[in-house]
Amino acid sequence: QVRLVQSGGGLVQPGESVRVSCAASGMNFRIVDMEWHRQAPGKERELVGRISAGGDTNYADFVEGRFTISRNNVRNTLHLQMSSLKPEEAAVYYCHVPYYRGNAWWGQGTQVTVSS
Repeated sequence: QVRLVQSGGGLVQPGESVRVSCAASGMNFRIVDMEWHRQAPGKERELVGRISAGGDTNYADFVEGRFTISRNNVRNTLHLQMSSLKPEEAAVYYCHVPYYRGNAWWGQGTQVTVSS
């Protein structure tokens, strides 16, 4: 059974940084492409960025170089480091396995609040 357990996030002020992590189990993590998504109140869930099994990354246009996705294939962990956060980026952030053995999985979500 694939399991994605998230941690991190919380309350930060505008312009500050925060990291969200995702610990994966029940799958061969090193061969799986991973993604981060977010959903703000009243809005649809959107893709933040992805990292391939080989470590290649790409990001949504709104990231503008402020976020970094990384993975540790020994510890089976995925990370999203966010900096220069804006109030409108307050959202629930989700790690996501888009495809593994015919299915997709989501983490439980982590709240990031950006407020002064």
